[in-house]
Amino acid sequence: MASSLLSKITPTSNTISFSSSVTNGLTPFPSRRLSSTTIQIKKNPRKISPLQAKIREIFMPALSSTMTEGKIVSWIKSEGDVLSKGQSVVVVESDKADMDVETFYDGILAAIVVGEGETAPVGAPIGILAETEDDIQEAKARASKSGQSSPPPPSSSPPPPAPPTAASSMASPPKVGSPPAPVSDGPKKIVATPFAKKLAKQHKIDLGSVTGTGPSGRITPGDVESAAGISSQKSSVSNVASPTPAATTAPSKAAAAPSLPPIPGSTIVPFTTMQAAVSKNMLESLSVPTFRVGYPVMTDALDALYEKVKPKGVTMTALLAKAAAMALAQHPVVNASCKDGKSFTYNSNINIAVAVAINGGLITPVLQDADKLDLYLLSQKWKELVEKARSKQLQPHEYNSGTFTLSNLGMFGVDRFDAILPPGQGAIMAVGASKPTVVTGADGFFSVKSKMLVNVTADHRIVYGADLASFLQTFAKIIQNPETLTL
Repeated sequence: MASSLLSKITPTSNTISFSSSVTNGLTPFPSRRLSSTTIQIKKNPRKISPLQAKIREIFMPALSSTMTEGKIVSWIKSEGDVLSKGQSVVVVESDKADMDVETFYDGILAAIVVGEGETAPVGAPIGILAETEDDIQEAKARASKSGQSSPPPPSSSPPPPAPPTAASSMASPPKVGSPPAPVSDGPKKIVATPFAKKLAKQHKIDLGSVTGTGPSGRITPGDVESAAGISSQKSSVSNVASPTPAATTAPSKAAAAPSLPPIPGSTIVPFTTMQAAVSKNMLESLSVPTFRVGYPVMTDALDALYEKVKPKGVTMTALLAKAAAMALAQHPVVNASCKDGKSFTYNSNINIAVAVAINGGLITPVLQDADKLDLYLLSQKWKELVEKARSKQLQPHEYNSGTFTLSNLGMFGVDRFDAILPPGQGAIMAVGASKPTVVTGADGFFSVKSKMLVNVTADHRIVYGADLASFLQTFAKIIQNPETLTL
């Protein structure tokens, strides 16, 4: 029987360590909770045989709440290398950063299951750890089995000729009924990734009826989506041969063939992990009812202050973030968040996420407790975050803990734009360029002043028009009288 495992979360630097036992040919699937960067998996106090502890699998970690699969950037260690507890073994690319993965056990890296540049779903084995040299051969044998466990879905997809003939697929139900027979000869453990289980629960799919295509037969999110017939192409096939998930995978490939021909000379480039994460977040944002409010802000006083503090290393981003944080402190509802559609949370911290364009994507480093930090410390912190973001070394809490987002395109001369609300936040501010504008004073005389346009997109479930207008008025007063920013 597979030994159950228990997750223990321990914060550390920029590494993550984990491993688990492999028993009786079954691949255990430990429950894991994500926190910070390091995950340590301990064994249950139950007694296990010495054989069970000799060979362990290294799993693909979940480095963020949105991560469903990871890419192997590089293996720091090679097959046959002796490893010590806490040593970095492999570098994994998450949706926002590259993270070192440590081993929690001493041993020998017997086999690499997932090579460099390849991807694997969260929870899938990416390497095998042997306790002694005598166990290496057995570990390699198990690695080859896990590597061969993914081909069965294609091998069981000989039914590709069946889809073309609807009659044959309709006549095949008697054969379809035969696969459940092997299940009756003993209880079979269902192994699925956490996200696959979540999807199965959402779509009311019985995991026992789904055939896993992941390593060691693990059920992946794609398997559940295929069984649920989420895509139009798969749903049309599942109506005919839904009893056999293996049969649906083959028709889906056939259905994908009749697509629009590519434009001559064009190049198809797959999403990077970061781009895929951004795409997923943008789609999620469509489910949130939002509204937008614009406000003009005079910036002559702010520009003058910036010229004074710029030689001391203060950036305009830090000034805007500090002003936004001070305004949020007076309007906490704009700093609130709604995640379940049934309630909302007043966040105790004001964490300003600032959008930064980096090579191959977009990331939002977070200035935590921006309202409590002085301007100079805030600027120093911001420079450190930008450097870490561009080198893909941000910790998860440094990019996913924002409560309010600031996006500034003013440095590109953009005068106004609308920003898309990030999932889990109440509002995002889009800042345009400050430009000379002719205005009429209270005395009726014309004058030229610098003015920037600020647009805020907010979640209308928790933030209303009057709330946002009041927040923007406060923000404008701080910008137009910026002396308080330096206190």
